[in-house]
Amino acid sequence: MDTCSYEAIGQRIRALRRQKKLGQQDVADMLGKAIRTYQKYETGEIEVSIATVNQLAEILDTTSTYLMGYEPEKVVTPEIKTLADIINALFKLEETSGVKFDIDVTRPPRTREWRCGLSFNGKAADAEYNADLCLFLEDWADQLDALRNHPENKEAYQKWQDQTLAYYAATPVSSMAEESEGEDEPLTE
Repeated sequence: MDTCSYEAIGQRIRALRRQKKLGQQDVADMLGKAIRTYQKYETGEIEVSIATVNQLAEILDTTSTYLMGYEPEKVVTPEIKTLADIINALFKLEETSGVKFDIDVTRPPRTREWRCGLSFNGKAADAEYNADLCLFLEDWADQLDALRNHPENKEAYQKWQDQTLAYYAATPVSSMAEESEGEDEPLTE
């Protein structure tokens, strides 16, 4: 079963509600939703909006990523232990369909600083995910700035991370290699 399917999300919501010994009406009231709407969330009959997922995470004392079925610690590598792990993650970007980037390098003698970065053109017609990456990076810059100015807000920053990952958890991407494999296969009826 797809972990981001409506049914799978509903099953996680139901299990947590029962663990907290809450009735469906209790949760529906806390959400400000009709009982039937809430029941449809639990059965997977309708999509749960990300805003509602975030509310449910608060009510059920869990994370939005858990409700969405996304496990951030299993992505790229279980744990980043070496610089090679980080570089490998960057190589994976290069292989991702729908993402295009430039590598920007400024170094002496043209400038006093040595800076390198990846840039994504948010208006690139041939890179469907670049706009999302640009929106994310803008928001991340703001969130990091706020955290650096107010380190006591680390919990709010972690909550923002969780909600951001949950928001994008249902957006699948594929590698260019996966797409090209299908192109060589003959069509059958």
